[in-house]
Amino acid sequence: MRGTQFAELSAFVTVAEQKSFTKAANELGISTATLSQSIKSLEDRLGVRLLNRTTRNVAVSDVGERLLARLRPVLNDYEAAIESINDFRDRPCGMLRLTVPPPVAEFLLAPLLARFLKQYPEIKIEISADMALTNIVEERFDAGVRAGKRVERDMVAVKISENWRLQVVAAPSYLAKHGTPIHPQDLRTHNCIGFRFPRGLVPWSFEKKGKRLDVAVQGSVIVNDATLAVRMAMDGVGVLYFAAAYMETPVAQKKLVPILEDWMPPGDDLYLYYPSRHQNPAALQALIDFLKAAMKERK
Repeated sequence: MRGTQFAELSAFVTVAEQKSFTKAANELGISTATLSQSIKSLEDRLGVRLLNRTTRNVAVSDVGERLLARLRPVLNDYEAAIESINDFRDRPCGMLRLTVPPPVAEFLLAPLLARFLKQYPEIKIEISADMALTNIVEERFDAGVRAGKRVERDMVAVKISENWRLQVVAAPSYLAKHGTPIHPQDLRTHNCIGFRFPRGLVPWSFEKKGKRLDVAVQGSVIVNDATLAVRMAMDGVGVLYFAAAYMETPVAQKKLVPILEDWMPPGDDLYLYYPSRHQNPAALQALIDFLKAAMKERK
C-alpha cells in the first residue's frame, strides 16, 4: 500500500471514530485543513462519498461504513505489527489508552502510576475516568477496568484487585435526627442520596445469607459526582450507598457511620480487560504484569 493511500485511509478511520474533524486532527497531530484535504482526495480517488458533513456533525455514509468495517482489522493488525517491535527493545514503549471508573482511577491506579511510569519511562498513558461501560474496541482503547461481572465474555480479563466493596453510610447528625436503619427496607422512609450512572438510577442491592434484596430508594438529592455525594452525606443530607474507598477517611474521622453492614453484598474483584489478540502490545503487557505484582503486594 502506498504511503499516501495509507495516510488517507488512516485519516478516514480517525474521523469516522471521532465523529469530528477537529478531534481527529488533534489526535493525528495535523491541521483541520490538511485532514479535510486528505479525506477529499480519498473520496475523489475512490469516486464515492465516505463522510456526510454538516456544520455541526460528521456521519459515516453507507459506503463509508462498509469500508470502515474492512479497514479496522487491517489497521489493528498494522498497529500490532508495529507494537511487536517492542519485543526487541530494551524497554516497552508507546501509548496506552485506558478507560476506568472514577473510583478505580482515584484509589487503585493513582497511587501506582508514578511508580509504573518511573519503571517504564518510555510508556505514555491516557486514562479516561468514566462510569459508562465503554466499548473499548470502537473507542480504540487498549484496555479497561471493570468488576468481573461487567466484563464482556469475548474479552481477556486479568484480576488486578480483590474485594472492591460498597458501603452504606450516614452522618451522625442525620442518624441522631432520623434514626438508624436496621433493615434495607427501612431505607424507604429515609432521605437517600441518589447517584446517577450513565445507565440511570439503579436500586440499592443487599445480600444476607444468600438472600438478595433490591430497594428502590428516594431522596431530595441526585448527583453524578462522587466527591459531591460524599460531601452531601457528611453534611447530614441523607444516606449514601457508594464505593467504600470513598468513605474510608470520613468513617475513620467519625464524620460518617457505616450502617446495614450485615446486609452488604460481597466485594467485587476488579479486572483489567482487553480484546483477545495473538500478541499484546509490550506496553500493555508491562502494565498487566505491574498491576498483578501490585495486587500481590497488597495481600
